Amino acid sequence: MSRKPKGPQAVTANRLGDGAVVYLAETGRWSTRLEEARLLLDAAQADAMLDEAGRDAATRVVGPYLIEVETGDAGPRVASLRERIRATGPTI
Repeated sequence: MSRKPKGPQAVTANRLGDGAVVYLAETGRWSTRLEEARLLLDAAQADAMLDEAGRDAATRVVGPYLIEVETGDAGPRVASLRERIRATGPTI
């Protein structure tokens, strides 16, 4: 189902081997670095990348989905607090 993104998006999932948070990179591989993630700017592009990520589900990653990303001089960062906690660990 297509939807209009609020801003740039990326595909994220968890790696099966160790549970690490990963992002679908421009090259089609999975990276633990958000800086390497392919930023998606429109709904059709996002849907296509999510379909591509789904092919890796159950073999390399689990639960791929789209996240909002903010861009700036310091590079991309996840837009939501939930995703920041997911990527960096629990708050104390």
